Parts: sequence; C-alpha cells; structure tokens
Amino acid sequence: MPDALDGLLDEARALLPEMVALRRRIHENPELGLVLPDTQKAVLEALAPLELEIATGGRTSAVVATLRGGRAADAGPTLLLRADMDALPMPEHTGLPYASRHEGRMHACGHDAHVAMLVGAARLLARRRAELPGIVKLLFQPGEEGFGGARILIEEGLLEAAPRVEAAFAIHVDSSLPSGRLALRPGPIMAAADVISIELEGRGGHASMPHLALDPIPAACEIVLALQSFVTRRIDVFDPVVITVTRVQAGSAANVVPASASLLGTIRSTSERSRAAAHEGVRRVAEGVAAAHGLEARVHVVPGYPVTVNDAGFAAFAREVAGALLGAPALVDMPAPVMGAEDFSYLLQRVPGAIVFLGARPPGQRGEPLHSSRMVLDEEAMAQGAALHAAMALRWLSARAQAA
Repeated sequence: MPDALDGLLDEARALLPEMVALRRRIHENPELGLVLPDTQKAVLEALAPLELEIATGGRTSAVVATLRGGRAADAGPTLLLRADMDALPMPEHTGLPYASRHEGRMHACGHDAHVAMLVGAARLLARRRAELPGIVKLLFQPGEEGFGGARILIEEGLLEAAPRVEAAFAIHVDSSLPSGRLALRPGPIMAAADVISIELEGRGGHASMPHLALDPIPAACEIVLALQSFVTRRIDVFDPVVITVTRVQAGSAANVVPASASLLGTIRSTSERSRAAAHEGVRRVAEGVAAAHGLEARVHVVPGYPVTVNDAGFAAFAREVAGALLGAPALVDMPAPVMGAEDFSYLLQRVPGAIVFLGARPPGQRGEPLHSSRMVLDEEAMAQGAALHAAMALRWLSARAQAA
C-alpha cells in the first residue's frame, strides 16, 4: 500500500517557484499589525484556484481557508495549520532586489515565508482532497508581532466555529539553523514575554548640591544591576528567567539633578511558576532599592504572550512525521526552550498541538538572526515547510480516522 507521503517532497519542490514568487511579493510590501489588506489580497488570490471555503477576519485581516476531504463528513477530525503574516517596524539592510519598498518596515521574522509555505501546503492537500479523511483549516494570521492576533481570533470564535478545531500545528523558520534541519521539543518551546516599566520619583536640584536633592539616577542604576543578581540568586537555573532593561531615561541638562527616572524592559520566562516569581521579585527589588534612597517606585508589569507549550504527544507525532518525510538526520532535538515569544501559545493553551523550527540559513553563510535588518532566508527550505504542513495533515487525519 503506498504511503501518503510518497512523492510529497518532490511535489513541493516543483511548487517552489510559485512559493518564491508569493514570498517575494509579500516581502516587498510588508504590513504591520492586525490590518494587512495587501497581504490578505495576495493570499486570497493565491488560494482562489483551489476551491476552498474562505472566511476573513472581523477585527483583523485574517484568512481562514477550510479544505474538506472527500472522505470527510460535514463534521470530521479537524486540524488547524497556521501561518502568521505581519512584518516588523524596522529598516531593511539586505540589499535584496525584492527588499522592502516601505521605509521602516521589514519581514525580518520569516512570516512572508510562512505564508508561502502554507499556500504551498494548500495546493498539495487540494490535490489529495479525494482521499483526505478529515478537514484542514488553513489560518493566515495577522498581528503576531506584539498585537495578539491569535488571541483576537480565538475571541471571535476561530476554534469553536464549525468544523471545530481539535489540534493545531505551526512552522517557524529559523535563519540561524542550517537549511532543511528541523528543531523541536515537547513541553515549553518558547518563553512568555512581559513588559516591565519602573518609574522613580525623587526630588530635583542643582548638580553641585546633590545632598539637597533625591537623585533617582543612582537608584535606577542599582535597580538594573540588582535585577540581574535577583535572577541568578532567586530563580531556579533549570526554570530560567531573563530580565533585560532596554531603556533608561532621566535628566534634561548637565547641571540639573532630575526629579524622576524611568526604566523599561522585558521579562522572559518558561513556566508560570518562574513567571510569577519574576513579577513579584521585580516589584520587591525596585521598591526596596528605591526606598533605600528615599525614593518612591511605581512598578508596572504588562503581561504579554504566555509560554508556548508543545503537547508532548503531538510533538512526538510531529517528530515521527518529520523523520519519515525529511529523514532522521534532519531532526534536531532542542535541549532548552527559545526565549523568544509566540502568540501561537494562545492556540496551544486551548487545543493540543506543536510548533517547530525549520532551518533556513543560506548555505555557506553565517546566518543573521531573526529580527536582524540583514536577515535573509534560503528559499529552498520552503519546499520542506510546505511538504511538512501537508504531511502532518495527511498523517494526523488518517490516524484519527483509524482510531474512530
């Protein structure tokens, strides 16, 4: 009996020119946030020949394309495959002929490739519609870069809308990992990311007489250093936290002690336990150091994306499918989570699933990291990504059908 994956990778490679063209179209015209009209138009045009059920977002420019298999009933096992679509508010310095045409915007996180791969997977699956024993929802999602697009779509009923989603899978390209390699792990795979801001209130004065003022600048400096000591001495090294202060603001002139200072930064954590400990610790450290200087500290913690947690069973299944498709040597077992964050985490809080990292570092290059203005991808890797999306759907739906 032929395997459902036979010939899948070769078919995906044959589709590569179309994927490259779509990726470059989106790369040239990056859009930010939740409303991406040009990107949505490109996706809809690419999907139009496939005769899918298309729905678009309410508060966002999301596209949800439903592919019902020929062997699926009106309600069958349903897998969601997701690609994020938005870019970053940053310049591009790649020098590519298809570089961003919009100053201050760039696809530096590979979301353009994610879209192209999922469209490629849609083509592969549409060709196999007759033997597909279930339903695939293809989600093209805006607003991953800090806007919580996934959370908004869940609030609008993405997972409950018929056919109800039972599991979810996503691929994120990695410009630092050799092209074609696949990295994954069960459990926490990406961190929670929260924003911290600390406002210090003192009393201004003349720089020649700091003893008559309450200078917030030494306290601000002490807080920055004390937070690093807090992490190394109060947080379990095997349940890590990263606290980074990224902005310090104070003062207006060389001869003036300012009345206030502010700090801004992030907390990254890989469990809700360490996340809670970090929140409490930041408050304690900032308020304690401020009090020692006679200052008042106001600490604000703005919760961001939660920890991205791969379901252990689904991650093992994804590893098995990827090994069958790409070969065991392509697999990389991640020893620890990545400290970046993902709003796919909201989906994984609701349904079992996994996200994996697909290597796309151009051969012979060092590889600029994601979010670098010089980040480039090996577009050949998109064939593996499209084939893996399709393979996951084919294998998962078949397994569910056999278990029914």
